[in-house]
Amino acid sequence: MFKIIVELFFLVIIQAAITPFIRRLAFVLGAVDIPNKRRVNKKPMPTLGGLGIFVTFNIGVFILLREQFPTHEAFSVLLGSSVIVLTGIIDDIMELKPRQKMFGIFIGSLVIYFLAGIKMSVLNLPFLNKQINLGWWSLPITIFWILALTNAVDLIDGLDGLADGVSMISLTTMGIVGYFFLHTGQLYIPISCFMLAACLLGFLPYNFHPAKMFLGDTGALYIGFMIAVFSLKGLKNVTFISMLVPVTILGVPITDTIYAMIRRKLNNQPVSQADKHHLHHQLMKMGLTHRQAVLAIYGISLIFSFISLLFLLSPVWGLWLLIAGLAVALELFVESIGLLGEKYKPLLSLIQKIINSRSKKDPTVEVWHLGQEKPEQLKSKHKKD
Repeated sequence: MFKIIVELFFLVIIQAAITPFIRRLAFVLGAVDIPNKRRVNKKPMPTLGGLGIFVTFNIGVFILLREQFPTHEAFSVLLGSSVIVLTGIIDDIMELKPRQKMFGIFIGSLVIYFLAGIKMSVLNLPFLNKQINLGWWSLPITIFWILALTNAVDLIDGLDGLADGVSMISLTTMGIVGYFFLHTGQLYIPISCFMLAACLLGFLPYNFHPAKMFLGDTGALYIGFMIAVFSLKGLKNVTFISMLVPVTILGVPITDTIYAMIRRKLNNQPVSQADKHHLHHQLMKMGLTHRQAVLAIYGISLIFSFISLLFLLSPVWGLWLLIAGLAVALELFVESIGLLGEKYKPLLSLIQKIINSRSKKDPTVEVWHLGQEKPEQLKSKHKKD
C-alpha cells in the first residue's frame, strides 16, 4: 500500500510538470476559450487541460502501477476514453454541436460495453431478495448511465476549479467506498479513483481562480466519462445501495443537471440550450465572489459525500430517513437560491401558506423582519408573562 501512495504522489508531480507544456500546445492548436456573454473569464484562456490529465492517468496505469490493472480491460478503457478525449479536443478547437458531442460519448460508451465488458447486467431489488437479469436492457441502461454522468460533470465546468475540485472530492469518496465497503476483490477500482483524483490535484493550482488554464471539454468530458466507468464497476450487479451511493457522491453535478433540464422545460426552452442559471451562477448572483462560490460548492459536495458514507452505515429505517431528509433539504436549498427561477418555489410557498394560516388562527403568532420592532401584542404578552 505504501508503494501505491508513493506512486500517487508521483502522479501529482507529473501532472503539475506536464500542464505548462499542454498549455503551450493549446495556444498552438487554437484551443482557446474566448470571452463572451456566457463566459465568466475576461480574457482568452487556453483549454485542453484534460489532455494532460488523460496522459498522466495513463502513465500511472501503464507504467507506474501496471501490475494492478488487467491488460485487456486497461487497453479497452484507454480506447474508449481516447474517443472521448478526441471529441473534447475537437470541441475545444472548433466547438461541436451538442448532438455531435453526444455521438462521441455514445461511441466511447459502446467501446466500454462491448470491448471492456463493463456494464450493468443484474438488478437486485431491495427488501425483496429478488434478482432480475437486465437482458437486452443492459445496453441502453449502461449507455444512459455513461451519457448522463459525463454530461453532468461537463455542465458544472463553469467556474475556475469547480469541476476539478468537485470531481476530486467525488473520486476520493468513491475510492474510500470501494476500498472499505464494497469488498469486490478488485483493488484496482479504488486505486483508479485515487489515481484520477491525484491527477486533478496536480492540475488544480493551474485551474483554481484566477485560472491559468481550463479543463475544457477535453477535461470535463474525460473526467465525467471515467467517473461513470469507475462507478459501473461497482454497479455490475446493481443493488439499491450500490446505485444510490455514486448518485449521492455526484450529487452536485447531477442536481445541477436535473434542475437545469426542469428549468428549461418550465421556460419552454430546448433542454440543450445553455443558460446562466446554474448553481454557480445563482450563488454569484447572491453576492458571493468567484472563489467563494467555488468553495461553497466544494462544501456542498463534501456534504453529499458524507451522506453517501452514512448510507452504507445506516440500518434500513435510517436509510429511508436519510433519503427523505436529503430530498427535502435539497429542494429547500434549490428553491432558496432560485435554481428553478424566481417564480417556481412550491415547497417554500407551501411553508409560507402554513405560517400565514397559523398566524390568522392565533394572533400572537407573528412574523417580522430582523431589525424591525416587535409587534405590540407580543410586547404586552411578554410583559404579562
